[in-house]
Amino acid sequence: MGAVNEMSDEQSPCEQAIDQDQQKERRWRLVLGADDSDSGLSERDMRLSQALSALYSSGDSGEGDGKKGRGGLSRSSPQISRWLGDIREFFPTSVVQVVQRDAFERLGLKQMLMEPEFLSAIEADVHLVADLVSLRSVMPEKTIETARVVIKKVVDDLMERLERKTTEAVRGAVNKSKRSFRPRFSDIDWHRTIQQNLRHYQHDYRTVVPEKLVGFMRQSRRLADLDEVILCVDQSGSMATSVVYSSIFAAVMASIPAVKTKLVCFDTAIVDLTEDLEDPVSVLFGIQLGGGTDINQAVAYCEDKIERPAKTHLILITDLYEGGDEEDLKARVANLIRQDVNVITLLALSDDGRPSYDKALAEDFAAIGSPVFACTPDQFPELMATALRREDVLSWAADQDIKAIRPAV
Repeated sequence: MGAVNEMSDEQSPCEQAIDQDQQKERRWRLVLGADDSDSGLSERDMRLSQALSALYSSGDSGEGDGKKGRGGLSRSSPQISRWLGDIREFFPTSVVQVVQRDAFERLGLKQMLMEPEFLSAIEADVHLVADLVSLRSVMPEKTIETARVVIKKVVDDLMERLERKTTEAVRGAVNKSKRSFRPRFSDIDWHRTIQQNLRHYQHDYRTVVPEKLVGFMRQSRRLADLDEVILCVDQSGSMATSVVYSSIFAAVMASIPAVKTKLVCFDTAIVDLTEDLEDPVSVLFGIQLGGGTDINQAVAYCEDKIERPAKTHLILITDLYEGGDEEDLKARVANLIRQDVNVITLLALSDDGRPSYDKALAEDFAAIGSPVFACTPDQFPELMATALRREDVLSWAADQDIKAIRPAV
């Protein structure tokens, strides 16, 4: 909670001990909360204490205890905006996002997402995007426009982080035997280019100036020869962040001529968003988070779209809590695998930790022959490269320290 003041090397041991005691006392005052009579804290520390007390000293109902600065967050946008500004000042972005989520859960602030002023002040992340997508059907029109701006910012940040890695991994997998030393800019293999030009590192500019570019040979491939990737994504509420990341990756892969990409989202209904992949924000606004789950119906829809099984990779992203016909689902997946469709089951595509999933059905899928595990967005590009090369996905997962589901003994 705030940086500890550095102690001067010139201080005596006694003075250093006093400083340490003061810092300990300061931390305890912040942990326990402070009121206006607490003169042991600086003005900045008082603001920090009030920002935390507004959330964590107010109880689940959001009502305060009567002390100034400890009465909870009122539902007015100006006060919420000031509070958001304070926590952004005091904490790094990762902590700000945790505090925001706590506020949504403890104080019911999701209703504040309906107000443009609140959206403009909030620290946006993938969880907020999921909240906005789930609430868009009840948002006023003026709020929807602000929500689009917020979502676009998060999407642009994610695209910047994930696009190059995904493009290089996927294109490298399908064109792995073809190299060019006069590539177009979009075909440059940056990893290999940097590796082969390290001797040209310019210390003054702190960068590599490449003498020779290494890239992928642009192949003239008939449409019928292309590998096809179908992302079939569970859009039930528990899969919210996975849906956001899946949409981003689908949009990235759809821009790569070397593969054909489709995006199918489902709960008890199915929405095919393939035609919207040029605009990831529109894709996200086409998703309806929540509702039940019928995985079998969704897999059946994807099955009807498969024309060349041996060139198709079905990435099923779901926690496997099936509300439809479970036995028919297992039979359908087994039949796809027998036809040489590369069926991979991801229990989650997120950074949220170990997901909740149906253990029995996951073990059945593993026994059928579909690799089952969760992965992070940073791991997904290499997973797709491994899948496109038709290499052993379970061996790749083991190399990544990913614990895959094993068949029941």
